[in-house]
Amino acid sequence: MSEEVENNLLEIIYQDDFLVAINKPHGLLVHRSPIAADASEFAIQLLRDQLGRKVFPTHRLDRKTSGVLLFALDEETNRLMQQAFMNKGVAKTYKAVVRGFIPEKGTIDYALTTDDGKTQDAVTHYERIETFELPIPFGKHATSRYSLVKLDPETGRMHQLRKHLAHIFYPIIGDRPHGCNKQNKFFLERWQMNKMLLHAEELRFTHPQTKIETTISANPSLDFRAILEEFKALKLIRQ
Repeated sequence: MSEEVENNLLEIIYQDDFLVAINKPHGLLVHRSPIAADASEFAIQLLRDQLGRKVFPTHRLDRKTSGVLLFALDEETNRLMQQAFMNKGVAKTYKAVVRGFIPEKGTIDYALTTDDGKTQDAVTHYERIETFELPIPFGKHATSRYSLVKLDPETGRMHQLRKHLAHIFYPIIGDRPHGCNKQNKFFLERWQMNKMLLHAEELRFTHPQTKIETTISANPSLDFRAILEEFKALKLIRQ
């Protein structure tokens, strides 16, 4: 079972007559997938049962990614929201913990290739929020270094943020297969952390029916917050 789905109840963070959003926990699939035959719970079914009505996912989040997941409550709103996502009418912000001290800000403009060989443009803007240097040796280094980073993708390619951060050599902690296996093993052994530290924090868009500018935000998971608190407690203060 995925984390933080107590008694099969999802955390609803927004709801009106047309849309509903949940804070998707890490490990929960949006819908059934042949590549995840082990899964028995799915966001669509859980939310449908919780609300007692049909729901339509307007976009997708990776199984390993937590955060804002938006559903429509009717087919017309679903069509309009999917158009908004495709036409870059929805702004998305993520938070991630990555290996190393990432530059203060930048843009990753690096095309990605789909499983069927199609090349797609992909652009991600990032901004460093905080760095952490821990007094824990790692490999040939006397300390361990990490960054908390804000990510604003312009495009929505599959595994875009994971692949982009790996491409610039600041992989997301807990990511497999695009991350650092040694770091993932270290986090598992030291903190029993096997979750990917990537969180979909916010969606911003013009509501397709009311035309109101809408922002939906979701708090990071307990595990994500616990790691940051641990980092802050261990952080080296340089004189």
